[in-house]
Order: sequence, then structure tokens, then C-alpha cells
Amino acid sequence: MTKAQGLIDRRDANGNERYLQFMPDTDARQPSPRPLTILLAAPRGFCAGVDRAIQIVERAIQKFGAPVYVRHEIVHNRHVVKHLERLGAVFIDELDECPGDRPVVFSAHGVPKSVPREAIRRQLIYVDATCPLVSKVHVEAERHHSVGRHVLLIGHRGHPEVIGTMGQLPKGAVTLIETCDDVAAFEPEDADKLAFVTQTTLSVDDTADIVAALQTRFSKIAAPHREDICYATTNRQTAVKAIAPKCELVLVIGAPNSSNSMRLVEVARRAGAARARLIESADDVALDWLDDVSTLGISAGASAPETLVTDLLKSLKNRFDITVKNQVTAREDVVFKLPPVLRFTEDEQSAQGE
Repeated sequence: MTKAQGLIDRRDANGNERYLQFMPDTDARQPSPRPLTILLAAPRGFCAGVDRAIQIVERAIQKFGAPVYVRHEIVHNRHVVKHLERLGAVFIDELDECPGDRPVVFSAHGVPKSVPREAIRRQLIYVDATCPLVSKVHVEAERHHSVGRHVLLIGHRGHPEVIGTMGQLPKGAVTLIETCDDVAAFEPEDADKLAFVTQTTLSVDDTADIVAALQTRFSKIAAPHREDICYATTNRQTAVKAIAPKCELVLVIGAPNSSNSMRLVEVARRAGAARARLIESADDVALDWLDDVSTLGISAGASAPETLVTDLLKSLKNRFDITVKNQVTAREDVVFKLPPVLRFTEDEQSAQGE
């Protein structure tokens, strides 16, 4: 009998009797993997502000040597943080943890004015990695305050960007608005001298409802010259809206403390996805999540590196016969310049091998 026939010879314990036993043919082809269509949202992942912030830390380490201290997570993603730690970054909660002889970088979310003021007092070398679009909101808030307006900040309590924006103005000059109920409850000293700004990573739809409530109640409230929600947040939400109705499940790669990533999950659910989940990496995906899924949507928050998307696709390819369809709703070509202190001279570029 041959192996191909699925039969093998056996003897009993005494070696006397020969008999045949059916065995599976190990050379037989395994069942074909189940097909899975993947709709890959674009734009996704890193935005220009995040890319700039990471480059700032990398360049600071190149220029000043390790360690370089970073106040708070440079962006909300542990994979990015670990990468920078390997290069020589040390992440701290407060400025007093930074030694006086080492540089410090402020995170992309922005910081209250008291932080650079303290750095100057201590004569620290510091580099501000605040996203330029967050800085724009800071400037708007200051402009409104300078002409006597009370500023309403639409955002999420406790988020570093909100703390940084509120810290641009004196205590009491900014009121945080999180919901439409907060709009109804707010009692201004002068309804004719109000302005609003917003956190840059909010849900576009939720923010529109709150803005509408503010403008209905306070007809003279001053609005931003241009929308404060950043282009990257808007583009990623639009891309998720485009794929969500076609998907039984949408996976968003991002961190639980990443506002823009959490908003993408909410947007996917509201846009028609049967289910939507936040994951930090391919390791978080449970097999049973995909039991009844024929079309899977994938996106990534603005602080999630593209390598995490690639790893997820590789993991899915090992389980399924995947067909990947790129769903592009916008093209992004925004680039933010690095601070002058980190722009190498020609001699420094040669020394760095650039």
C-alpha cells in the first residue's frame, strides 16, 4: 500500500499480526482559505504634524546626542514611543524631571505657556514640537482674548491639547464645552463678546452640532476664520465614512488615548459599519471577530505608523485569501518645516551622512 492511498502497515504489540489502518494523506492539499475583501481607507495613518514631531525628536537626538527628554508622549502611540526610546529619548511627565544640562522636546499636542516659561527660567534648551495647526488655535484664542472676548473651547476634558490651549490664556478666560448640554448650561457675562475655537482632533459631525447650538444661542459669537479641526482629522473621517457602509467590521489602528483614533471608530459605526473596533496592532485581533466577515475595512489614526497596517495585512494573509482594495478619498501633500534650531548646516549634514 502506498502513502498516496492513505493506508499504512502496522503490527500489534507482539509483532505477530499485520493489519491496515486508514490514515489521512499528509500530502493532500489543505482546504483553500476563505476569501476576505479588505477595503483600505486612504488617507490614513501619520499626518504632517505627527511626522514633524517624530522627526523633531529624531533630529534632536542626532544634534544634541542622547538622552533627549520629551515632555509627555510626543504623539499618542506606544510603538512610536518605543522606537524613539530605542534611539535615546526619555519620556517624562513634568519639566522638573528633565536635568538642567539636557534638551527637552514639547509634545505635538501643545503645552500651556507656563511650560516654556519655566524652561526659559531654568535656561534649558527646548524644542517645541506643537503641531502648527494646534498653534493656529492658540493664536486664535489669544487674538479673541486680546479684544475682550470670552473664549469657548470645544474639546474633551483632560486631553493634552485641551490643557495646552486653555493654558494659553489666564485662568477663567476659557470655558470648555464638551456637549450641546454644556452650551445650554453656559451663562456668559456678556453674550455679545464670545468666540469659540475647537480641539483639532474632534468628530466633524459632533463638532458641527455643538457649533450650531452655539450659533443658535449666541448669534454674535465669533467663529474661526477657518475650521479648527485639522485637514488630516477631516480626511481620515471622510475616508472611513466611504468604506463603513460596505463593511461588516472596520478595524482602526490606534491608541486608546488617541482622540483622532477613537473618533474614527465612532465615525465608522455611525456611517453604517455593522461593527467597528480599535486595535493597537495585529496582535489584538481575535479570530472569532472575522467569523461572519466577508468585507473588512481598515484605517489608522493620525499617530499610527504604516508598518502597523502592513503587519495587519500580513497577519490576515496567513488566514484568508485576501483581496485588498484601496479606497482613496483625498490626496495629502502637506509638509511642515522643522524648527530652525534643528536644521543642520552643510557641515553638519555632511557629518550626519545626509
